[in-house]
Amino acid sequence: MKPLAVIGNVNVDLIMGPASPWPQPGTEILVDHSEVRVGGSAGNTALAWRACGHDFKIAANLGTDHFGRWLAEEFGPLASNWPRCDEETTLSVGITHPDGERTFFTTKGHLPHFSTNDVLCVLDGEQLSGGYALICGSFLMDALTRDYDALFDWAEAHDISIALDTGWPLNGWTQANCQATISWLKRSRVALMNEIEATTLTAEQDALKAAKALQVMMPQGSIVVVKCGPEGAIGLDANGSLHSAKAPKVTVIDTIGAGDVFNAGFLAALAADEPIDRCLAAGVAIASRAISTHPRTYAMPLEGDGQ
Repeated sequence: MKPLAVIGNVNVDLIMGPASPWPQPGTEILVDHSEVRVGGSAGNTALAWRACGHDFKIAANLGTDHFGRWLAEEFGPLASNWPRCDEETTLSVGITHPDGERTFFTTKGHLPHFSTNDVLCVLDGEQLSGGYALICGSFLMDALTRDYDALFDWAEAHDISIALDTGWPLNGWTQANCQATISWLKRSRVALMNEIEATTLTAEQDALKAAKALQVMMPQGSIVVVKCGPEGAIGLDANGSLHSAKAPKVTVIDTIGAGDVFNAGFLAALAADEPIDRCLAAGVAIASRAISTHPRTYAMPLEGDGQ
């Protein structure tokens, strides 16, 4: 199996809900469940890989408060050389709704201080050579995105294929955010976007047209995946051929991190040299399991992946 790594945002999620209707200001409501768990796109991907027994590396940073210490304990040896910055840990409060959707309230915290130099102090390029590194949470990582060019240079120098999942920009798909994302896609080998992100960025009306438009932006032979929620996912392989995977019908508990968990399943299968249709199926399977279980559990790894 080829090496795997994830670079990006690890923070604390406080999940509560379901809440319906949204309460009036100054009032209080009771909800059925609450959970404090590792969050952030990179954190969610790492949890799924760890649960499935995959070997991987993760580059992130930590705050110096008690939440930062808790995150370090949760990741154990993986976090032993993560840089600490003198900031409170980024905290996201996620309120779930009866339809499985959610609303987030997030503090800036420690995430904007994570830099490319921090990444290079954590990851060994030689160990990851020939593998995949997922970059995620781009629009929360101010210092890192300012120096993405250096990060891409490092990856290319070590034959590491970048997989990109930017997430939704906090201020929307402005012209500047679109131009930045396109510049990153030009140096990425795998694009992992949800349908709304893909269609908004490309100004196309459906997932397939958006996927084709994204592939044109990327190096020849790149892979594009568009995650379509309850409809599953579609993907264009290195030759531009279309593949898809349908999602099973499940009872949704919460969809927080569903796309990140999909990324984990897809990339693990890709690193095991599975064909793209199997990669899509693996991503859909693990994400469907995650959003329909409490406490959250994950699909088992693919047979024959060496784990």
